[in-house]
Amino acid sequence: MLSKNVCVVGAGYWGKNHIRILHELGFLGGIVESNKETLNRFAEQYPDVKGFLSLDEALQDKSFLGFTVATPAKTHYPVAKQAMEAGKHVLVEKPLALEKKHAEELIHLSEKNNVNLMVGHVLLFHPAIKKIKELINKGKIGKLQYIYSNRLNLGQVRTEENVFWSLAPHDISVFQYFTNSFPTSIHASGSAFLQEGIHDSTLTQLKYPSGVEGHIFVSWLHPFKEHRLVVIGTEAMITFEDSSEGKPLKLYAKKIDMEKGIPEKIDGPVTLIDYEQKMALTEELQYFVSHLDGKKPNIANGQHALEVTKILIIANKQLENIG
Repeated sequence: MLSKNVCVVGAGYWGKNHIRILHELGFLGGIVESNKETLNRFAEQYPDVKGFLSLDEALQDKSFLGFTVATPAKTHYPVAKQAMEAGKHVLVEKPLALEKKHAEELIHLSEKNNVNLMVGHVLLFHPAIKKIKELINKGKIGKLQYIYSNRLNLGQVRTEENVFWSLAPHDISVFQYFTNSFPTSIHASGSAFLQEGIHDSTLTQLKYPSGVEGHIFVSWLHPFKEHRLVVIGTEAMITFEDSSEGKPLKLYAKKIDMEKGIPEKIDGPVTLIDYEQKMALTEELQYFVSHLDGKKPNIANGQHALEVTKILIIANKQLENIG
């Protein structure tokens, strides 16, 4: 029999997905939600799950080994801190924290209390992203040169954070995963049309020690949904269209040959790459639960999240300076 030893904090836009999947997996034991009406609605839907109006109440229940945190970004730090101080393993949604010192403190707390800290960089669990990493490592595209990501849609507009904090963590985490290094150069620019001081679209350019470069374009002021990742190598190229039907992953045997000093276009075949059809969030939550015995997570752990947070903070300061 599966143990219902995980409690979800926050039953809103993304928290409801934690609740649904953990319940399907048989691990959901509790829900913390400060809105009584919302909590009652989930109590009716999941009568076998305990409901709490506060984290304090939930932490009194000794049956919970782990907590997932799906609350607004500004609350991630205090909620995760309280849970880890109580000796609980924590999976907090991205970003880990809004300040570098808070992210570092959470990592220190996890080490001090010997509990796991994971962050919801869910794309690291996407089978297509894992397949791209495998292709890069096997040299299927030659030497990695350039990565770019477009994450665009009409909405969901937030009022408490800009589009960069809302969407770019996904792509930054993937870039870190592919490059295994911290950028030597970060440059961000953007525009705020809907709300003063809250950017609707941003373009961030990154340079890495190996010479790899990349850009991340995010916007919630775009006429259609586009989630596109392009990876360029010296011998081939990869595209992943996460917003297209079938979510195709393609390998292009294409390059520009400069061996004789004259650019020559090599236009080879395009191959559709198979990958496992698994839900990334399900994989992430299963991974979290599988480490409730104290095994240290190697994916989406606190150190990886700290790197992502540092990049976010550096780029966001540049955005604030340009207004």
